[in-house]
Amino acid sequence: MSKIRSMRGLLASSIGVTCAAALALPLTSPAAAARPASPASASTAFAGTASASTAAGAEARGAADARGAADALRGGRAQDAAQAPGSTQSLPLAPLASRDRTLAPAAAEQGLPRRDVRHFSLVGVVWNDPDTVLHGSVQVRTRAVGADTWSGWQDLETHNDDAADPGTAERTSGRVHGATAPLWVGDSDGVEVRVRAEADRRTEDTARGSRTATASAPLPTGLRLELVDPGSSAPAPGTREAAPAAAPRAVVPHDTAPTVEPGAGPDAEPAADQATLDADADAANAGLAAPGATEIPELSRARTERELFSLRAGELTTQQRAKPYIGPRPRIVTRRGWGADEKLRERSFVYTKKVKAAFVHHTASGNGYSCAQAPSLIRGIYRYHVKSMGWRDIGYNFLVDKCGNIYEGRAGGVAKAVLGAHTLGFNTNSMGIAVLGSYGTTKPPAAAVKAVARLTAWKLGLYGANPKGKTYLKSGGGNLYPKGKKVRLNVISGHRDGFATECPGRKLYGKLGSTRTTAARYQGR
Repeated sequence: MSKIRSMRGLLASSIGVTCAAALALPLTSPAAAARPASPASASTAFAGTASASTAAGAEARGAADARGAADALRGGRAQDAAQAPGSTQSLPLAPLASRDRTLAPAAAEQGLPRRDVRHFSLVGVVWNDPDTVLHGSVQVRTRAVGADTWSGWQDLETHNDDAADPGTAERTSGRVHGATAPLWVGDSDGVEVRVRAEADRRTEDTARGSRTATASAPLPTGLRLELVDPGSSAPAPGTREAAPAAAPRAVVPHDTAPTVEPGAGPDAEPAADQATLDADADAANAGLAAPGATEIPELSRARTERELFSLRAGELTTQQRAKPYIGPRPRIVTRRGWGADEKLRERSFVYTKKVKAAFVHHTASGNGYSCAQAPSLIRGIYRYHVKSMGWRDIGYNFLVDKCGNIYEGRAGGVAKAVLGAHTLGFNTNSMGIAVLGSYGTTKPPAAAVKAVARLTAWKLGLYGANPKGKTYLKSGGGNLYPKGKKVRLNVISGHRDGFATECPGRKLYGKLGSTRTTAARYQGR
């Protein structure tokens, strides 16, 4: 048995689950597997293959990943940091014997028994239809690499309310799936999962007395376990061919309605090399940071005001010109800084007209991460959103870690009105800020709350929005407001204000009042 345990890192699954193990093994050649997959292959991976990782990915992680993450947080990158592409293992769930004999067969649990897998750090469950709600519970337990013991059962949030708006090209692409929130578990190589439908028990009167009947909604079809290895950080700026800071391809001007240019999308766009894709992402932040920068530095209030006139001179109102209410630009770690693999996302950028509101979220991915691991966690969420859920890019416009570090989210430029996929029904003319962690019962760190205030004071200030004010947004359709309804919302709102959800968690939601006041003060109001 000890010999079998020593071979965990080489096995794709436990020997006892031979059929499912075949689905976990790469179905492509090693050379092809080493290439990062395009977004077009997301549906293929979902249909039965595991996205391949290289041997270098498993061997180079560890200390190099932690070192690269810490360097990114300091705004630099160790020159010898090696890139290890991420990967996704996609495993179909199967019926499990139910422990509740009163349940109908259709309500039996689905899952996977305890098994060995390749290294992963983030886990989630997905299903076919993005409009289907999973009424029930999803639990996983994992084994850390090098450990013999297993974690206790951990709950995955079964929401599917972070999403592109109905009717948008992203939502109707045919690649989008329903999903739980992802959970960060750290470097692991063993997993067990169980999914159980919510039971509805009723007492019924019969000729012989009363009896208890149990019914439940069926589980969504196509349930799969997604095991995400975020890979290590991207190569240092000086280790690959530099590309000129040319204008990104297929850019929709940020002062137009949300639109994808004809032919845009992963199936229509020609392949681009890594240097070109990185240059596109860099160019979207032209004027804020030099090409190849791993961070956008903070500015003083005076310099931020000058930058405002430079960036948006032709769009400022008379009031903004006379008295620009804007907070100092905070330090922002760029996509290059957290190691985004730009080949995962769609190449084009999509913009909306303006930023009238900010929706605050929590990622519901757990609080068991260190600040040095935050770039890895973001890479995991990015890969989960694109490869597992079928989105065009990471859904959030910005992310904030527990230490107050701010990260660029969806590509397109931190100062621009990038259309995200964060608040179903209200992505247009808004931005989504996700605080990494779960804050239903846990108090959010003061540093994270302050970072949200600093970020909103700056970004909302670019568009003349008062953090303490109200605004109107038109619903694109959701479970709280019908499509087309104009809704009056706080300029800084919680996710739950636009969609019936627990997000951003009771504890974080309770901090939004002070966040509005602080952000307004940063703006000079």
